Amino acid sequence: MQQNWLFGGVYGTVLSSALLAALHSEGTPFTPYYNAAWILVTAGTAALAHAYAHHMSSHRQNGGGQRWRRLGVTLADEWPVIIACMPTVLLLVVAGLAGWAEKDVTSAGLLLNTALLFGWGTFAALREGYRRRSAALIGGADAAIGLLIAGANAVIK
Repeated sequence: MQQNWLFGGVYGTVLSSALLAALHSEGTPFTPYYNAAWILVTAGTAALAHAYAHHMSSHRQNGGGQRWRRLGVTLADEWPVIIACMPTVLLLVVAGLAGWAEKDVTSAGLLLNTALLFGWGTFAALREGYRRRSAALIGGADAAIGLLIAGANAVIK
């Protein structure tokens, strides 16, 4: 359960960063609510696909009822992916309410998610028994994923 939580946190944070960068609308009106909805839909779809693939690859039972119960448990274990997208979704909703500029929202979201990736990596390393310095280096490696997305966004856009 702990491993699913950490995996879902990192995966959801990376997913929301990539979507935030990809949904950045060059030359068209900023639609923060639309972007927030698509991030949630994509996170939900990714969680369902991951749960189904995991279930199909690792559970081979003869009993139909047991198979459906295990599929339900596997689906329920995917909630961290969706929860990890919520900071980005909430940022977009607040941006829509406050009328913030898209460029600022995208930059803030990518910075926020990079900080969250650092936190996820550091926390996971500390939980695994790494010392603080090593854990911070691992967190930095996770944060590099966020920086990579931000850099790709800058180059592509």
